[in-house]
Amino acid sequence: MASQSYQLTLKLPVYEKSGLADQLRRAVTSISINIAEGSGSESDKEFLRFLHIARKSLFETISILKLIEKVHAQEIGVKYYDQCDLVGKLLNGLIKKVSNS
Repeated sequence: MASQSYQLTLKLPVYEKSGLADQLRRAVTSISINIAEGSGSESDKEFLRFLHIARKSLFETISILKLIEKVHAQEIGVKYYDQCDLVGKLLNGLIKKVSNS
C-alpha cells in the first residue's frame, strides 16, 4: 500500500508535492511505523495505543485518497481501497486480540 501511495504522489501536480503528496506519504508510512514501534512496547496497553494511532493513520490515508480523487480527478481504483480495507481488518483483529489478552 505504501509503495502504491508513493507512486500516486508522483502523478500529482508539482504544487502538491509539499501538500497532499507529502501528507499522503506521511500518513501511509505512519501505519507501519506505529505498528512496529508499538510491537516493542513494554505493555499491552502501550501497544494498543500505537495500534490505535496506526488505525487513525489509515483513516487519514483513506481521506487523503478520496480528496485526491475529487480535487485532481485521479482514479484511485477499487484495488487500492480493498487494500485499505484489508489493513483495517487486520488492525482491528490485532487490536481485539491484544485487548483480550
